[in-house]
Amino acid sequence: MEQALATIVKPLPAHLFTVHDGSAEMRWEAMAGQGYHTPIDRFFVRNHTYTPRIDSPTWRLRLHGAGLRCPGEYDYGQLRAMPSRTIDAAIECAGNGRRLYATQQHNPAPGAQWGLGAIGVARWRGVPLSYLLRHAGLRPDAVDLLPSGLDAPFEDYGHVRRPLPVDKAMADVLVAYEMNGRPLPPDHGFPVRLVVPGWVGIASIKWLGDIEVATRELTSPWNTVFYRDVTIQPVKSAFELAWNARLVAGRPHILHGRSWSGRGRIVRVEVSVDGGLSWRLAAHHGPHLVSAWLPWHIGWTPRRPGPYELMARATDETGETQPLTTPHHAFGYHFDAVVRHPVSVVHG
Repeated sequence: MEQALATIVKPLPAHLFTVHDGSAEMRWEAMAGQGYHTPIDRFFVRNHTYTPRIDSPTWRLRLHGAGLRCPGEYDYGQLRAMPSRTIDAAIECAGNGRRLYATQQHNPAPGAQWGLGAIGVARWRGVPLSYLLRHAGLRPDAVDLLPSGLDAPFEDYGHVRRPLPVDKAMADVLVAYEMNGRPLPPDHGFPVRLVVPGWVGIASIKWLGDIEVATRELTSPWNTVFYRDVTIQPVKSAFELAWNARLVAGRPHILHGRSWSGRGRIVRVEVSVDGGLSWRLAAHHGPHLVSAWLPWHIGWTPRRPGPYELMARATDETGETQPLTTPHHAFGYHFDAVVRHPVSVVHG
């Protein structure tokens, strides 16, 4: 069904990505002018081992467990023939922003030193997981699901798998086979992956091949050893600018960025160009979706050359606002503090 190839299949040009061992981080400046969705050629990649190459005619999705009345298997054609749904949703690694624990809060955490580019928003199409579970005869006493991927086992922990409560599975989870209008590329889960809106990226299992449905609580190394106590993504913001970008003094600039939250829609974004001494409201543009991000922009004409710190802080509809600092996390997850983005203003 699969064979080992390079860790990541798609090209990783340096102007689009920063590479972290077997994973690739999107450069935020590569999103400038790209529209609402993250193009596939610059969507981040997080692999535990390497991207598998799976043959769709031989692929099967197995549903089984005590929580189902009619367990069985589905092939690719059967899945694509089922009722479909299309959603715009973000997928973000729980460790997005990890290097900022060191560079901004002077307390480093282990793991891939992501900046803010371990996130992407795509238009996903697939079968609602709720439809598939009903089709397989979901029992009323079902509690947890355990979706598993078909990538190579990770060390001694086995295939990547992460428990998912039935309530979330029935709410808004998608069994996706398309990304931005195309079949899923290999690096992003072909032939089929989960998309779990608002939750940490590890829940959106790629290369999906097996779902156990149980009448008891389930566990795996991906919620007991790794990614413990992280589920819903916090509020974050990023500028569509290179780190240490150079801007010309005396000229008007439009600063663009995006903000997102796993808890609800972004309702306010404030920007500071003086390191947090003063704040102005940014203007919103584009879709305003709970499961994705909110693009925004603000004008700035820097008068004097020199170093500056740009800051953006967002508030979501639950009232959660990005803090100036965030409590340290031993594994570097959920960095949600306002990021101090350095730029240099130079003479024209």
